[in-house]
Amino acid sequence: MAARVLQRVGKGLKQTKNGLHTNGQVTVLVRSLSGFGEDSWIKSLFVRKVDPRKDAHSHLLAKKEDNNLYKIQFHNVKPECLDDYNELCAEILPAIHADPEYPCELVGTWNTWYGEQDQAVHLWRYRGGYPALTEVMSKLRQNKEFTDYRKERGKMLLSRRNQLLLEFSFWNEPVPRPGPNIYELRSYQLRPGTMIEWGNYWARAIEFRQQNQEAVGGFFSQIGKLYTVHHLWAYKDLQSRENTRNLAWQHDGWDEVVYYTVPLIQNMESRIMIPMKNSPLK
Repeated sequence: MAARVLQRVGKGLKQTKNGLHTNGQVTVLVRSLSGFGEDSWIKSLFVRKVDPRKDAHSHLLAKKEDNNLYKIQFHNVKPECLDDYNELCAEILPAIHADPEYPCELVGTWNTWYGEQDQAVHLWRYRGGYPALTEVMSKLRQNKEFTDYRKERGKMLLSRRNQLLLEFSFWNEPVPRPGPNIYELRSYQLRPGTMIEWGNYWARAIEFRQQNQEAVGGFFSQIGKLYTVHHLWAYKDLQSRENTRNLAWQHDGWDEVVYYTVPLIQNMESRIMIPMKNSPLK
């Protein structure tokens, strides 16, 4: 194939001792292509050039004024153990949250109401990033109450998973709020390589979703399942949720955000969650 391409390109050229010329006017010195495989030479014609990036997308999208790391936990509980599980969490988790020896905060803790059933969701914030997380984990291993809690909790769980997250720079930091509220956790699995594009659109879109103070927090994964985005919203009830979401379509530009972000998504999931009694987000 490469030979035929070269034959076409070189048609009309007359070989001389020093190179190739056409009508004595243009001289082209040709180096041997023997160092290149035919396949690699052809592939090089179609390789897409990639613009060099000077920083990771996490540095471009996350807040720079703080160094917060978040951990989200999903615990699937045996149905018959859910009440006991909630009581156990109510004893231990607020104590860790309130202890100044641990550089972490319990942002919120919920049970899933609609979505995956018999599930608990916990969201933690570590002020100081990965070193704070390491410090907390090291101290908790020496905490007998916590190790006993983990053993008892293990008897109640079917499965569990977690992710480490960073917060989008254009979202507000989650802060305690009074209730009663229901919370929606919308989770998006993006196509690899599309996180910057997602962030660019949502940096403009978030202003359409602030009128009723429903925006709680926006996060993207760093460890765990990658290219995952979580948006956390608060509503008074399900009817308020519907009204608020419908209102967004009255804003010029919201339809464009939806149109351009939907193709970035591989799959998505919505959970409606009820705060546990000790959740800072009521």
